[in-house]
Amino acid sequence: MKKEKRSINHPAGERRFIFLMVLPSLITVLALTYYPLLRGIPMAFQNYTLFNLNNIKWIGLDNFRELFEVTPSNMFYTTLLNTLKWVVVSLAGQFLIGFIMALILQKNFRGKRVYQGLIFFPWAISGFVIGIMWRWMFNGTAGVINDILIKLGILQTQYGFLSEVGSALNAVIVANIWYGIPFFTIMITAALQGVPEELYEAASVDGAGVLKRFTAITMPHIRPVIVLTVLLRVIWIFNFPELIQAMTAGAPAGSSHIVTTLMMEKVRGMDYGMGSAIGLLCILFLSLYTVVYLATTRFSQSAQD
Repeated sequence: MKKEKRSINHPAGERRFIFLMVLPSLITVLALTYYPLLRGIPMAFQNYTLFNLNNIKWIGLDNFRELFEVTPSNMFYTTLLNTLKWVVVSLAGQFLIGFIMALILQKNFRGKRVYQGLIFFPWAISGFVIGIMWRWMFNGTAGVINDILIKLGILQTQYGFLSEVGSALNAVIVANIWYGIPFFTIMITAALQGVPEELYEAASVDGAGVLKRFTAITMPHIRPVIVLTVLLRVIWIFNFPELIQAMTAGAPAGSSHIVTTLMMEKVRGMDYGMGSAIGLLCILFLSLYTVVYLATTRFSQSAQD
């Protein structure tokens, strides 16, 4: 006996009600996300500074030429290297520590819920608040980190972590690693809970060791989550200037700038044309990264299968 296919037809009044409920969100997204994005694209090809509104004109690729021009005063290449270091080191630290934390939380021990709350807590705090907190901790005269390192004998005198060219970005990266650990801990913990216990039991009966069970059972099951979280986290870290703004604002001498903080500095300086050019480069880079990353991970998955 054939089952009758039922089609769900919403009455016109109900469809209109649903549309009206969605409309405010749609307008907000269009006004605050897509309109600025589309408006900023032509600005990237204009001389657009608010200090000289009478001289707004189309200049083609001049903003991009200025960015990539090799001159002693051009800090864009240094900023690109800083951005690469910022993303790679922060991601590696967050992922490794987050993975270890997730594995630890798979075990049953006394006070586990308390530890989970402590580990996940930083994720609920604003990036600016985290930046202010770590700026105080790294303070060169009254910071707690200086105090601890001096008491441990690692430092002899107080050191200005955020005021030295060689250490400012490294200090912010330490703060970013601490801030991002809960993300990987939460995601990987959830993924690990989806691995069937029966597989571990069967592997143990077959004599498989801890390392074998990890590589043959755990990693294949949580691999999709890892692929997705790494993709999202790279984009997130790249687009996370709040921490740097709160801790150093790119100082000293621009040594802690990344691409997005440099863009913010140009916009604060009312140079909307150059700021839009940097923003457009960010969009192109992240789009290319996403395509290459997904293609590579899909290829490696196919090769394993």
